[in-house]
Amino acid sequence: MDPGVIGESAAVTTSFLWTFSSIFFTSAGKKIGSLSVNAYRTLIAIALLAITHVILLGTVVPLANIGQWFWMGLSGIVGLGIGDSGLFAAYLTIGPRCSLLLMALAPIFAAAGAYLMLGETLTEMAILGIILTLIGVAAVILESEERSGEDRLSSRRRAFGVFLGLVGAAGQGIGLALAKKGIDLNPGTTLNPLSATLMRLLLGALFIWLLALAVGKMPELLKASRNRVGIRDTAAASVLGPYLGITLSMVAVALTETGVAQTLLSLMPVMIIPVVWILYGQRTSRRAMIGAAVAVLGVAIIFLS
Repeated sequence: MDPGVIGESAAVTTSFLWTFSSIFFTSAGKKIGSLSVNAYRTLIAIALLAITHVILLGTVVPLANIGQWFWMGLSGIVGLGIGDSGLFAAYLTIGPRCSLLLMALAPIFAAAGAYLMLGETLTEMAILGIILTLIGVAAVILESEERSGEDRLSSRRRAFGVFLGLVGAAGQGIGLALAKKGIDLNPGTTLNPLSATLMRLLLGALFIWLLALAVGKMPELLKASRNRVGIRDTAAASVLGPYLGITLSMVAVALTETGVAQTLLSLMPVMIIPVVWILYGQRTSRRAMIGAAVAVLGVAIIFLS
């Protein structure tokens, strides 16, 4: 099978996994806070990945050079430490639907970062697919609370939530470009996606816990560890998100262009529609459904480009 198709399929599967993990992360965040969720989900994912790494590759710590550790570590700090902290805070501020919709901007940051750092360019068809995908997602994000069944938000709360979502989008997009830099750092040798994921998480987790210590949040994190329901939801989301999802996202980054990979990784706004409809009764207008269809068309064009 064409490696590009494998990478694109991995990206779409990741979007599917991240869609469901967002529900668990939102639930956990309401119980233990967004910082605690981000801190504990990295530890849970690291434990799972380390075990898998030993079984499949024979070592606990990835065998990589200093340059690879630098770029993958920077990717973990930007994408998982800063970006995901913004995203999880946005979940609690404006809800999972709007937060994931803002993540549709991540491909723009990813493509810009890949162009500046890697010299990557996209085909005209791939660019068309990305544009259609973003237009489709934009049609969904413009859905009002009244029509979607969500709680009405104040303008200040919405603005703050949008800012947090933009931090998440920028962190994820730029973090992905940094990961691509680390994966392809040695010509002719691609860093194993499982190793890349573990490296990102190790440095991302170190950043999160040191930040919590610096700002005096350690008591909050220790208290959160005693909330069984919150930790349970965090663990469930960690399996779907950091463990399976991020590993597959590294497969996507390794096998296809960064901008294309990030676009396909940003399909959660479309995939979340039936999920929130079933779980929360949040309705979707005809315009939003058409937007979802346009986004799917854009994805199809990316696959065929």
